[in-house]
Amino acid sequence: MLFNSLIFTVFLPLVFIIYWLTPPKFRNYFLLLASYYFYYSYNPLFLLLLIGTSAIDYLLARKIASSGKQKNKKIFLVLSLVSNLGVLFIFKYFVFAYNNTVTGLNLPYSILDQFIIPAGLSFYTFQSLSYTIDVYRGKYKANDKFSDFLLFVSFFPHMVAGPIVRYNDLMPQFKILTYFKNINWQAFATLVTWGYFKKLVIADNLNLIVTPVFNDVSSYTGFELLIAGFLFVIQVYCDFSGYSDIATGIAKLFNINLTLNWRRPLFSRSLHEFWKRNHISITTWFRDYLYIGLGGSRVSYNRWLLNIFLVFVISGFWHGANFTFIIWGALHGIFYILEILLMKRFPTVKVPACLGSFYLLGFHTITLIAFRANSFTDLRSIYNSIFCFKDNYFSTVHIQLLQDKLFFVIILFSILILFLKELNEEYAIINRNEKAYNFLKPFAYICFIVLIFILGNFSANTFIYFQF
Repeated sequence: MLFNSLIFTVFLPLVFIIYWLTPPKFRNYFLLLASYYFYYSYNPLFLLLLIGTSAIDYLLARKIASSGKQKNKKIFLVLSLVSNLGVLFIFKYFVFAYNNTVTGLNLPYSILDQFIIPAGLSFYTFQSLSYTIDVYRGKYKANDKFSDFLLFVSFFPHMVAGPIVRYNDLMPQFKILTYFKNINWQAFATLVTWGYFKKLVIADNLNLIVTPVFNDVSSYTGFELLIAGFLFVIQVYCDFSGYSDIATGIAKLFNINLTLNWRRPLFSRSLHEFWKRNHISITTWFRDYLYIGLGGSRVSYNRWLLNIFLVFVISGFWHGANFTFIIWGALHGIFYILEILLMKRFPTVKVPACLGSFYLLGFHTITLIAFRANSFTDLRSIYNSIFCFKDNYFSTVHIQLLQDKLFFVIILFSILILFLKELNEEYAIINRNEKAYNFLKPFAYICFIVLIFILGNFSANTFIYFQF
């Protein structure tokens, strides 16, 4: 079930009404059943996988907490790691590993097709795994009810594409009695409206340009591929942050506050700043559970730089079983380290804001092309077209044939709205004038709603990060 599907417009009001009519002591049970039905609608069999992995982690966490010997704690932690990462490997990486082994060794075996990846697999396994690791580290006592833990893993607004919420941020909220009158209707309305605007008006319309280009890269000039790459930067940001906004807004209906996941990353002026603003929940997850696990900064200087590089490469591979994702992660790791070395060598030099913004957007566009490319062969072709200035390099005739001129005007208009709204959020331009802000805010969101119905793409396109 998608947030932008027709069935969800029936599902959400029913769940909301029944939840608040249910006696408080049974509400979490109902919310768990609703979350499981939400996931069941994707694929019934994958619901069993979700329940199974959650149950294993719950039992192993209790074993870790009750065990008196450190050796036994480690054994149970390893079992949790193996079960979660094993499931990820089977569904996301087995076919990749098998096919590359067959090809590399020239073995007489057939090539396999990619398995269907359960929606949100990486997100809910990471959330569940973080719990067992934290119990092992002594942060929690693992004394929760089984049903509460299942709800913690599978709460439907954020289960499929995040944000990845930590136990201490979410679990206590399930145990607090709240009332209908406490619902923050304004936060719900603004978050959901803006999230749907970003998804339906910007991301899904941009997809009508971006996808044809990346599915036929040899037919476009270097400049057209750069344009498609930049549009994908905006598309993936609006698609994913739009999902997070909608999820966070929907959670407000149940008086649940989800963690911040995006903080206007495209306004960053360096890669360091970008990764403090972009996809915050997964970035902090890799920091707390992988980077620290590798030793963090408590190692030699060269090993510290290697740890940073490994985290970026592994996080790239987390996104999908393709060499293009590894290249994307490696490029980010290399430039992140280069920024460290330059800041160390020239500590007093300050880069002009406009130059920093140009560098970040340029680098992000070039590297996100690797993220979007369908294959390594396509990526090589794209980079060859971009960096080798051939005849008619700046021609845009092919990309103009994808849609009519009015469509491109609509796209530019939508991006302009995105830019102006985020510019105001970044620098509080209108917010400084209370009267203007109080008038313009409701007027703006009414306009967003109208534009969603006029310009929105209601084809129920899946969210990009569902495949991860």
